[in-house]
Amino acid sequence: MTAHDPGHDPGYEPAREPGRDAGVHADAAPVLAAGPGAHSGAQEGTPGADGSRDALVLVVEPLLPQRIRRPSDALRFLATLAALAAVILLALVAKQTLDGLEKDVTDGTSRAPDLLIGVAAFLAGTAVLAVPAAYAVERVFHRDGLRVAEGLIAAITGMLASFVLGEWLAVAGPGDLRQLLTGGRSVEPINTLLTSVVAYATAVRLARRPTWRAVMWMAIALDVFALFTGAEATALGVFVTYLVGLAVGYATLYVIGSPNTRPPGSTVIAALRRLGFAPVKARRINDDPQGSRRYAVTMSDERRLDVTVLDRDRQVSGVIYRLWRRIRLNSETRRRAIRSLRAELEREALMAYAAQAAGANTPRLVGTSEIGTDAALLAYEHLETRALEDVADDELTDELLVKIWKQVELLQAQRLAHRRLTGDSIHLYGDEVVLTDARSGEIAAGDLLLRLDVAQLLTYLALRVGPERSVVSASKVMPKQALAGALPLLQRIALTRGTRAEVGKNKELLPALREHIVALTPQVEVDEVRLERFRPRTVVTIIASALAAYFLLSQLSRVNLVDVVTSAKWGWGGVALAAAGISYVAAALMMRGFVPETLPLGRTVLAQFAGSFVKLVAPAAVSGVAINTRYLQKRGIAPGLAVASVGASQLVGLGFHVILLLLFGYMTGTKAAPSVSPSRGIVIGLLSAGVVVLLVLAVPQLRRLVTKRLRPLFSGVIPRLLDVLQSPRKILEGVSGTLLLTLAFIVCLDACVRAFGGSLSFTSVAVVFLAGNAIGSAAPTPGGLGAVEASLSLGLTLSGLPGTVATSAVLLFRLLTFWLPVLPGWASFAWLQRHDAL
Repeated sequence: MTAHDPGHDPGYEPAREPGRDAGVHADAAPVLAAGPGAHSGAQEGTPGADGSRDALVLVVEPLLPQRIRRPSDALRFLATLAALAAVILLALVAKQTLDGLEKDVTDGTSRAPDLLIGVAAFLAGTAVLAVPAAYAVERVFHRDGLRVAEGLIAAITGMLASFVLGEWLAVAGPGDLRQLLTGGRSVEPINTLLTSVVAYATAVRLARRPTWRAVMWMAIALDVFALFTGAEATALGVFVTYLVGLAVGYATLYVIGSPNTRPPGSTVIAALRRLGFAPVKARRINDDPQGSRRYAVTMSDERRLDVTVLDRDRQVSGVIYRLWRRIRLNSETRRRAIRSLRAELEREALMAYAAQAAGANTPRLVGTSEIGTDAALLAYEHLETRALEDVADDELTDELLVKIWKQVELLQAQRLAHRRLTGDSIHLYGDEVVLTDARSGEIAAGDLLLRLDVAQLLTYLALRVGPERSVVSASKVMPKQALAGALPLLQRIALTRGTRAEVGKNKELLPALREHIVALTPQVEVDEVRLERFRPRTVVTIIASALAAYFLLSQLSRVNLVDVVTSAKWGWGGVALAAAGISYVAAALMMRGFVPETLPLGRTVLAQFAGSFVKLVAPAAVSGVAINTRYLQKRGIAPGLAVASVGASQLVGLGFHVILLLLFGYMTGTKAAPSVSPSRGIVIGLLSAGVVVLLVLAVPQLRRLVTKRLRPLFSGVIPRLLDVLQSPRKILEGVSGTLLLTLAFIVCLDACVRAFGGSLSFTSVAVVFLAGNAIGSAAPTPGGLGAVEASLSLGLTLSGLPGTVATSAVLLFRLLTFWLPVLPGWASFAWLQRHDAL
């Protein structure tokens, strides 16, 4: 876009002289020209290229929006919702404590003198309405009526939200929550007036006005006191009301938007003038990867500057992603997820100066300045460069790759981590390599951050030129120890977001990189590095385990343990214990039957016990597979064959499980009927399975997905099964072990039911176990904790067993099959490891 004489274009306006008015009003957006290709112009009253004080500075930039949605408002809204959920959950868990607090608050306020109560009630009713009205009048006098309108919208929205929530709680909401919010009295669960006032105060940003904020808090405190003395609110109701008002206020601010306080280009030019520069024209260019504005500024001596503007309202942009990465990854970073404008300015400047001192080719930082309280700028010398992402792959010669690594080696020698070695931060300046985007970097970096930089650059270059050239070029510059140190960090989680997405499309890239590094550094030993503090699956497991614990505690609260223990028939308990023990022998027989090689029975049984110990920290479907695979590998069986053997046993076990479920379900459905017809449930199940199969076959995407998942199974498991089929003894051992394992668990559950006086048929107990075990295997919790208990209790209750008997039987069953084997499982695990069998 070419700048021209602003006197002939209404799209330009003269900028005010810095000494007169160089800032932007805190509540008003900058006035810019509208229309196609809108520009803003500036005229600075300082010497220009010709030495006059009336030289024009033309700023070419798009029209800045008058209102913007601030990410900080969205973040505050989400944080308020999280706090609201936490308060409600805590209240439901600690109901007795909250009832005691409510009683103490009511007793304390009721003892106040009647005169004080009357005065407080009068003042509260007046102040809670008068203070917002007075603030509105004050804003209108200052020609800030738009702010008042936003507050009114928030107040109306808050009133409607509190009314709707209150009606829902009164009619269809949880009874416990309704009791806590109302105290059993005929009062509003969420106070409508208080919600509106809090939403209004939040939307008009009253917190930024200390005097008005103090007066508003006094009014709210008086209103809460009056509500307590009049028994018109509860403690939880006041907390929830306040949080709902905050959430409505922040939501209103985000939806409507806030006045844009970002300084326009003319103010940026004024700040450069104060730094001693003499700009004659400027234009807005593409934002940097962090979303900050950038300007290309031309000086009077034809020099150019690249100016980055940090806007305060952008500081929390991407904070949720940064927080998630900070919590999830162990990267030794000292970088805060939420940074102040001043801290961001100082960080980028310090990194730029440190990189220059290290001798690396980076754009030279020539000036920094704050622009009022809402922005800051950094001015760099302009270099005519090309980003590496814009360079064709065939232009990436070996010489160029070596130059890139030399720049990184200069940073690493001074303990500087770049943290963003991608195609948009590596540039070419003629034949030289220039590193940009210093804001992401870190000084005095630890070993882990430096190794992450090497792993990131290795991966990015491998995506462009292949793994071999990437590793070879690095080996010409970087020490072998540095390459070996990056070896355990070649994980997708360690890479930048863009590189991670590209690697996801090429599954063979990272293994190939590791192979080439190992080939170059075969003698170097490097410890394994675990970057993830936890995986998303861990979060799901924790939540599911907490829900399971809550379910178990609620079930136990309904059972009189003393009566249950004293009235139980413990002879049947002995039968259940014996059946639980037999299940481990059966599992060992099943494993031996699907492995053509010879396995000792004793150690194989110990391996099954070891699996019961691992179930404490892994889902039921994962722990057994992992232990058995490891056990077979230690017996000298190749990893591929070990996985195939375990997969074969699991596949056959699944087939027998489904067959037995259908068989026992059929027997249960026909037992009471004179005709031999399957039960309605079996028919519905078969029809549903048929619909699913047809759907998978009809949709190409689903068909390809299923084929992709099943191909490895048939390529490894089926040949292993064919090897087993050649030995009748192995077939008999595997099939008998599979059947005995399932029957042992069914007998154990049936004996537990009979121990507490239950009288269900064996087929009904079998159906309940087979269905519940399938649900438990799919659950992500350790050993199916919670899911198994819930499904078995529900199944036994629906089969006609009293709730207390069903709960007692299930708890005894889980005690014998899940908790009791933990100690012998740990002993087996330790013994097998000590004898190098696991």
